[in-house]
Amino acid sequence: MSVSTIPDGYHAITPYLVAKDAKAALAFYQSAFNAQPWLELNTPDGGVAHADMKIGNSHFMIADEQPEMGALSPETLGGAGVSLMIYCDDVDALFAQAIAAGGKELRAVADQFYGDRAGTLQDPFGHVWTVATQIEVLDEQELNSRMKAFFDDGD
Repeated sequence: MSVSTIPDGYHAITPYLVAKDAKAALAFYQSAFNAQPWLELNTPDGGVAHADMKIGNSHFMIADEQPEMGALSPETLGGAGVSLMIYCDDVDALFAQAIAAGGKELRAVADQFYGDRAGTLQDPFGHVWTVATQIEVLDEQELNSRMKAFFDDGD
């Protein structure tokens, strides 16, 4: 029997988040984004050595900070170096749910020139999330035309 190089149900890229309090982050992601717990491995003192959650069809992983391993949270680093994007059926509802759960709005939900309705928030652990629903399918030519108009209007 051969073993798949990518586990069943996973994609080639899987985000791995680090938090000062991964237990609290797990609870937030369940409340904010309807994340489903998949696996949780705890340290002897009750911390999170590794956890796996699923939002929609995508997994993400999270663990408590491990400074000795270079695993530092956005809170320790002074900000997040990446952001995550969630596509969903109802961006307005999921964004409002995430804000009610404790997220901080960075950019209100609005129709975007690139064909999505999207908003951006920061979770209580410093990670930045954009929540979106695709509302138009655009080809590259139309995207470039709209981007040019977007930047020209900004002058």
